Amino acid sequence: MRITLVQGDITRQEADVIVNAANSSLLGGGGVDGAIHRRGGPEILAACRALRASHYGRGLPTGQAVATTAGNLPARWVVHTVGPVYSTGEDRAELLRDCYRNALRVAEGLGARTIAFPLISSGVYGWPLDDAVRQALHVLDTAETPLEEAVLVLFDEHAHRTALAVRAADA
Repeated sequence: MRITLVQGDITRQEADVIVNAANSSLLGGGGVDGAIHRRGGPEILAACRALRASHYGRGLPTGQAVATTAGNLPARWVVHTVGPVYSTGEDRAELLRDCYRNALRVAEGLGARTIAFPLISSGVYGWPLDDAVRQALHVLDTAETPLEEAVLVLFDEHAHRTALAVRAADA
């Protein structure tokens, strides 16, 4: 799978799947989650409400992933995953890696060829930027998947420069 690092707005990425760094309610929020719901339109919220009414009454567990329509986004589907909140007292890296693994698995099940990820848990969930990149790239670099391309979308120039530096250091 080809892995590309880009600076930009995840809601403008053209891919079969756009990954949403969702909160467990699946009903929208701030950051990437809010942006995806706003730009994607009411179809995404309606699909998320249906998931809450059927399979995820208590919300989507951390590290798991589920797909909905992409509404008005330039994608076919949104795969929602809930990242862990960073903790200095507990190693939650496996849960963060599970977000990427499970999103890939759901995308494969949909027949997707391309997927765009935000940097999960690196915003309000407080995950240190360089380690968030390292965890994402670890999963993407080692994934055995029929997907052709994964794009890691970094929101700003600082995050993009950090990702490029981590990529170069780990190469």
